[in-house]
Amino acid sequence: MRSILTVSTSRREELVDITPQVRRLVAEADPSFQVCSLLVLGATAGIMIQENWDPNIGKDVVACLDRLVPRGDWLHDRIDGNGDAHIKAGIVGPSETIPLQSGRLVLGTWQNIFLCEFDGPRTRREIAATLL
Repeated sequence: MRSILTVSTSRREELVDITPQVRRLVAEADPSFQVCSLLVLGATAGIMIQENWDPNIGKDVVACLDRLVPRGDWLHDRIDGNGDAHIKAGIVGPSETIPLQSGRLVLGTWQNIFLCEFDGPRTRREIAATLL
């Protein structure tokens, strides 16, 4: 089963918790599915499983990547000024795979699923969710 989740972002760089949307999708699906695969459809965003309790974690992730990959230093910036976003998305990666059990995501207590926006804000980011 495949579905497209849509998310809007409000800043150039941010982590957006998409766990509630993914949980709803999984809960409404056949409980025999065993795996949920998520892939962001874009080259300047990523998907990450990260701590869900402290909202500063997302800010820390963005700050760390900004230090590793500063804006404005890349050949691709000559095209459209977002070379850093492409590199950050490549570091984080475009996908995550989460096991399912009895119609529920198998995540640790402090884990949630985040869309990592590196070239926003965007009115529509799409994430392909495939249940197997």
